Amino acid sequence: MKHYRRAFFATLAVTLGLASALVWTWWRSHVQTTHRSIQAASTSNSGNPGGTGFQAGSGANPESTSGAPGQPNPSETPLGPVQLSPQRLQSIGVKTGTAEIKDVHDEVRATGDVEVDEQRISYVQVRFPGWIQKVYANAAYQYVRRGQPLFTIYSPDLVTTEREYLLARQTSGELRGSTVPGVASGASSLLAGAVERLKQWNVPSREIDQLENTGEVQHEIEVDSPSSGYITERNALPNLYVQPETRLYTLADLSTVWVYAQVFENDLGKIRAGEPASVTVDAYPGRSFAGRVDQVLPQLDAATRTARVRLVFQNPNLKLMPGMFVNVALSIPLSRQLVVPASAVLHSGTRQIVFIDRGGGYLEPREVQVGSQVGGDYVVLKGITARERVVTSANFLIDSESQLQAAAGSFAAAPGPGGGTSAQAGATAGNAEITMIPSPPHKGSNTLRVTLSAGSGPVAGATVNVTFFMPAMPAMGMSAKRVSFSLDDRGDGNYEGQVTLDTGGTWQVSILAQKGGGTIAAKQTSMTVEGGM
Repeated sequence: MKHYRRAFFATLAVTLGLASALVWTWWRSHVQTTHRSIQAASTSNSGNPGGTGFQAGSGANPESTSGAPGQPNPSETPLGPVQLSPQRLQSIGVKTGTAEIKDVHDEVRATGDVEVDEQRISYVQVRFPGWIQKVYANAAYQYVRRGQPLFTIYSPDLVTTEREYLLARQTSGELRGSTVPGVASGASSLLAGAVERLKQWNVPSREIDQLENTGEVQHEIEVDSPSSGYITERNALPNLYVQPETRLYTLADLSTVWVYAQVFENDLGKIRAGEPASVTVDAYPGRSFAGRVDQVLPQLDAATRTARVRLVFQNPNLKLMPGMFVNVALSIPLSRQLVVPASAVLHSGTRQIVFIDRGGGYLEPREVQVGSQVGGDYVVLKGITARERVVTSANFLIDSESQLQAAAGSFAAAPGPGGGTSAQAGATAGNAEITMIPSPPHKGSNTLRVTLSAGSGPVAGATVNVTFFMPAMPAMGMSAKRVSFSLDDRGDGNYEGQVTLDTGGTWQVSILAQKGGGTIAAKQTSMTVEGGM
């Protein structure tokens, strides 16, 4: 037993020693690796003071604009003015309109349903218990007029009160000439009390007059309709015993109805009580019913984000029936506003752009802030003034051209002293020919060759910058893409470089060649790259 214990402890000691050695070896290796990484990073940064790890030279070195500090959001691509020839304006179908100030009426459309006007509902009940005898209004949705008899009722309590009334009237007549103080007035008080009790029980005046004229108790009395309307609920049946709390009829006057419209939350701020409204129904094609807004109910449906707006409509011919589904149009006056045609506003996803026509084919992009759309126009809150001409068609083509102009100008070097005029003049003197390998180019790595020539022959020693640009497509969730790089001079006017394109599609290509502080050639074209998005 002692030998087994000694062997166990010896094995445990050897195992712990091996584990310690492995941990120490791993730690030394990790420290050395970290140290070498820090030295490599220091060496790289010393060669590139910017500390970005980007090395200039030949090859495909894309310039990423996504997420760089101080750079604009990729979806907010800069725009530049565009100069188009008359032929170009005509070929792409450019049309213009005018920003103007005019009276604006917005329209809010919604769906709704017709309901009974709650202010025109009345109930028929009696104020004493009894048995219904005859029923005259005996069908639901029967129309009754105010004062029309509905049913007759027999009530022992009512018969007792009628007898008390007759007795009080007889006593009052006999004691009217009494000389005993208080007797005549007491008899008159009893008569007045009996009459008042009959009135409190809502006995019609004609029944009281008949009781007084005949001097006989009326075992059945007629109950009249308190208002005109349609019977929407009937519980009055022959031989039915009723109590004062029994609701015998429900009457609805449909000469006026309510329409409850379901209006979305973002339109509620425009609606005011008293404003005009109209509805159309499928039952009467081509016909519209006029009404007004009564109230915006203070309750929002969290599921549909709509609120109920109550509208009031006169309904003399009963065309609008409770339960009907209707289409609602609310006319909202917005006073005088500055508006532009809706087609003039280009929505980029994060901003609204219009192109101002300065004349002579010169189109200037302008960011604007628009309000609500009213018909075929947009209300403009700021960005343009009245009577400015705006482009109303081909906006997407002009926007792409504007983005290309801005992309070309974003990497163009400033002209040297005295180079402003010569650079501009030299821009038309040079020629740049593009060759792509493979042809057509594909998604991934490609070789770009540019041949520069002038009137005197090939141009060598120039600085050639190239930009591949693809505009943002917010509808597809894709931001703008741009790849900028420089080409190496291969001699005899030939320049070459590698470019890596991460997506297929149509790219806009800008080439800017400079020499001696001036621009000798500038070219813009488009190139279709094979491969998926």
